[in-house]
Amino acid sequence: MTRLWEKGEPLDPKVLAYTTGDDPELDARLVPHDVRASIAHASMLRERGYLSAADLSAIAGGLEALAAEHARGEWSITPEEEDVHTALEGRLEARIGEPARRIHLGRSRNDQVLAAIRLYLLHEIERLAAAGERTLAALDRLVVRDGAIALPGYTHLQRAMPSTVELWAGGVRAEIAEDLASLRRVSVRVSRNPLGSAAGYGVPEVSIDRESTRRALGFQSTQEPVTAVQLSRGKPEAAVLFELALLLEDCARLAADVCLYATAEFGFVRLAPRITTGSSMMPQKRNPDLWELVRADAAALPAALQEVLAIRHGLPSGYHRDLQRLKGALFRGIDRAEAVLEVLPVGIDGIAFDEARCKAALDPSLTATAAANRIVAAEGIPFRDAYRRAAADPGSWEPVRDAAAP
Repeated sequence: MTRLWEKGEPLDPKVLAYTTGDDPELDARLVPHDVRASIAHASMLRERGYLSAADLSAIAGGLEALAAEHARGEWSITPEEEDVHTALEGRLEARIGEPARRIHLGRSRNDQVLAAIRLYLLHEIERLAAAGERTLAALDRLVVRDGAIALPGYTHLQRAMPSTVELWAGGVRAEIAEDLASLRRVSVRVSRNPLGSAAGYGVPEVSIDRESTRRALGFQSTQEPVTAVQLSRGKPEAAVLFELALLLEDCARLAADVCLYATAEFGFVRLAPRITTGSSMMPQKRNPDLWELVRADAAALPAALQEVLAIRHGLPSGYHRDLQRLKGALFRGIDRAEAVLEVLPVGIDGIAFDEARCKAALDPSLTATAAANRIVAAEGIPFRDAYRRAAADPGSWEPVRDAAAP
């Protein structure tokens, strides 16, 4: 197997293993996207007269067959192949011969991997947003079931004001919905065509059409100038991870509430057996492990984001091999977010609020703010005076009505 960059000189096996890293495993998810971008590039080369119709047909057919076989588990990227690009091009040449050696004209692995990653990110943004919408639907179902139940509202973990399950769940829902909208808006930054920038300085000797590949791949714009492409590496990744960090933070706060409300001391919610686990020692225990792990998994996203930002920090312009390490952090963050979003609807559907326990926690003092507001409305006194009366003497919460008061 000859890697795309090899020039016939031997490389120390330890150096090869280190520089290859986890790419054979990580790049597996890029296969369909690299195939799609490669076919778009080959089609553009055909339009510009660099490939014959027969070459393009062989290249496109061969790549599509390789993608289908990979999806069926019939081959995988080997350490010797190093990455998705060598794996596909080498296998394509073994299948169709000489036309496969023509496909790399006018491109580099630099713009090739960026095209695949950006296509992957656009796909993942929609997939994660769709999973998040299933969480919104589960919260809607919870409101239908239990929304009318009165519930204490808390600040500083102290009972503060009366609330309801609908109000509690509605706040969570609104924030997650905004997180999903923000995640989708990141597509504008992601959806820029890097193809044709090659190693970072374009291919002025070759007559390529970057708009052709942009249209074929559905990118919103072509990234210009070509020198900006390598400077942008890691920015789409960081933007996606940032929005996912905010999304999972809201999921974690929901999880923290559920864990608290499920304690014997609160008892506001009952968790269905199908979403709890037991103790190996204490037969009576049912544990909210799902919710605790959601709370913990949210920490993975800021960590992945920080890794991406730290790798980018301080690099000179142009491409540097440091940027290869972005993939691991990006994929770990996306995988953790996906796991949380897939399990949340199951967890929410397994929640039932205990109306009696919630009602018992509604201390009369929770109406003090409302009483102060009523005193202001009835007597026309300043709010601070009404506030002090309500705080000092529960018996004064009912206003002294005066015919002259507004």
